[in-house]
Amino acid sequence: MFEMNGILYADEPSRELEVRSARITDDHIMLVTFSTGETRLCDFTEMFDDVPAFAPLHDEKIFEDFRIDHGVLTWQDGDIDISPTYLYNHSYKYAIRGELVSL
Repeated sequence: MFEMNGILYADEPSRELEVRSARITDDHIMLVTFSTGETRLCDFTEMFDDVPAFAPLHDEKIFEDFRIDHGVLTWQDGDIDISPTYLYNHSYKYAIRGELVSL
């Protein structure tokens, strides 16, 4: 139980999902580690059709020039960003050496 702004809640407060680290592994594919400790595979080619704002990321040089700003993956000085929750929900479990990294 917790209180926020004078309102009592039965559950515990949820922590916001954040990107902790990211690295490019292939053409428009990244391994992203989230604040949950999970590392997930993110294939941006699958996101280009869904989100027109990502169109500039087709350019490999722009895609490779990313930053993590306060837990959010960004490009072009923050003009393009992606919600960590959207990124998590549109990514895949990743296994390394036969061991599952994220469940």
